[in-house]
Amino acid sequence: MSGVSDGFWGAVGRTPLIRLRRASEATGCEILGKAEFMNPGGSVKDRAAIGILSAAMAEGKLVPFEPGTIVEGTAGNTGIGIALAANAMGWRSVIVVPETQSREKLDYLRMIGADLRLVAPKPYSDPGNYVHVSKRLAEELGAVWANQFDNLANAAAHEATTGPEIWDQTDGKVDAFTCACGTGGTLAGIARALKARKPDVRIVLADPGGSGLLDWVKTGTPRAEGNSITEGIGQAARAPGNLAEARDLIDDAIRIEDPEMLEQVFALQAQEGISVGGSAGLNVAAAIRVARDLGPGHTVVTILCDGGARYQSKLFNPAFLRERGLPTPPWLE
Repeated sequence: MSGVSDGFWGAVGRTPLIRLRRASEATGCEILGKAEFMNPGGSVKDRAAIGILSAAMAEGKLVPFEPGTIVEGTAGNTGIGIALAANAMGWRSVIVVPETQSREKLDYLRMIGADLRLVAPKPYSDPGNYVHVSKRLAEELGAVWANQFDNLANAAAHEATTGPEIWDQTDGKVDAFTCACGTGGTLAGIARALKARKPDVRIVLADPGGSGLLDWVKTGTPRAEGNSITEGIGQAARAPGNLAEARDLIDDAIRIEDPEMLEQVFALQAQEGISVGGSAGLNVAAAIRVARDLGPGHTVVTILCDGGARYQSKLFNPAFLRERGLPTPPWLE
């Protein structure tokens, strides 16, 4: 039956491309969001999880329905994708997460059976950083280390699936693509796929406060300033391997601060019925800026990374937002 997907693994991908009415009308462009929150694990990171685990199977490190363990350090969504994909194959997942990530993601990881290890938030230069902790833990357990930041299977999954889907869904009429980066896999893979088909498509990295990737794109050296309440995006001190491999494909980078991000998150939910998290709000804000630069009549695509329910205790918590001097959702004031 051609309309039936084979379990979790077969259900990842082929997400809708949604016209964002408010952003499109404001710019005179078609601004389209790839609805990655509709993946079975609820985020764009399901694609990276499948790509990384598929590569591990191809290398003989994991065998379906035989004992196996995967360890990953994550802000949450990649861990969720890996845990669910591992469950479907009979493997164990050990997920290392900074304790500052949203309560909703941590509770979800526990709910789906991941062996959750919380660590204090540390910069990448510190041995206690969650990425380094996950690597050491994988070595101690004799497990597979997913290594989403530098494992190029991450970007390859998007080059093989997300990018071609965007191209087909727009009939090749895509003028620009915007995306924030944590690992850089989404931007790198989609950039390769789109540039191979249309070399002049504009690829723009969207960066939150507290991240150094904007300066890395513009000068070659990361320099972080400010801060952000967004999770899972931005890098203060380095460009991950997935992103570094695609440096020559990135045309520009722009900074999106939290108030601008929140404006899009709240407007999408209240006016268009699309509930997304902070990274998606940042991506849409960047798409609007790029569309205005290009002028009316263009098509700009971005990523709606995950849903707003994973950030209820932060993005939709007036007390949390007021403490930081940020706008609150009008309907919750």
